[in-house]
Amino acid sequence: MNKITGIKSVDFKIKALGHGVVNWNGPTTLTGDGGKTVDNHTLPKLRGYTNLTGKIKEDTGYQYKKEATDIDFKKTPLYISQNCIRHHLFREQAFDIHFANKSKIENLTKVIASMTGLIRGYVVPKSQNKRTSPLLIEDFVDQLGNGNYEQFGQAGERDNSSFFSKTTFGDTEYISYGSISIEQLQFISLDKKFDREAMGIKEGQGEEVAHAVQDYIQSLNPELNPKAIFHSNYVRNGTIFEEGETGILLNDDATQALVEQTLSMLSELSIRQAKSYMYVDKILVDYNDSNKMMRIKRDESEISEEPDSEYATYFYAK
Repeated sequence: MNKITGIKSVDFKIKALGHGVVNWNGPTTLTGDGGKTVDNHTLPKLRGYTNLTGKIKEDTGYQYKKEATDIDFKKTPLYISQNCIRHHLFREQAFDIHFANKSKIENLTKVIASMTGLIRGYVVPKSQNKRTSPLLIEDFVDQLGNGNYEQFGQAGERDNSSFFSKTTFGDTEYISYGSISIEQLQFISLDKKFDREAMGIKEGQGEEVAHAVQDYIQSLNPELNPKAIFHSNYVRNGTIFEEGETGILLNDDATQALVEQTLSMLSELSIRQAKSYMYVDKILVDYNDSNKMMRIKRDESEISEEPDSEYATYFYAK
């Protein structure tokens, strides 16, 4: 069995800066004045936070709730969920998949020949056509812990229902990690055989789809020579029976163009929500040709900031 060599993933570390909360968790049941349970406090997303104290009332089994000020922002830091990040990263095409129609090949071809189809991934509910995203992004976790309790009051009559509170934040600094899988990026399945068909095709349509994908990738970087090659039987390296799938395989230049575009989108990412904001300040990249997944997390001295070899090839035509 031939060993797979080359760049297996493009990993990255992100530093982002901001102010305030851009990703709220919503109202949370807590203990208010006089020991009463209240539902009018809004919390941001806090990693590992629970509103329960751990104490239980013996006769009823009731679990006591924490007070709003009972938070350690170092132990339970503020974070922006990866779902929120992905939504804003692909904001331009955030709702396009709702209009994907399996009965029109031109329709789904447009989806595949886009950053949604090639990087974000998608599922078309009606047909179950899907493409798994090659992009992994971790939550953005705050490093500063500048949280505070804030009391608010609504205008008008003053009673208990007119007061509410929030856990708010000042300046923020986030760290996150992510990875682009070359295996998932370079191959687009057009076959139901292994339950990962990106779209259904008829005789002669595979070449049309491959041409559309190639043209789109070419538009991302005209200086490269991307190829999207259709074949009726692509086999994964190392398989015993060499049972393959109909699909499209991207060459090195096509892979490089998509990697560059994804990293560019990440470096330009910003989120503005009401009174708060976040933007990416720095991104450190590792073209990882080793078997150590996400080595950038453990030892930055081992990383390769430039591609020193070709991308790994996981599939061959047979």
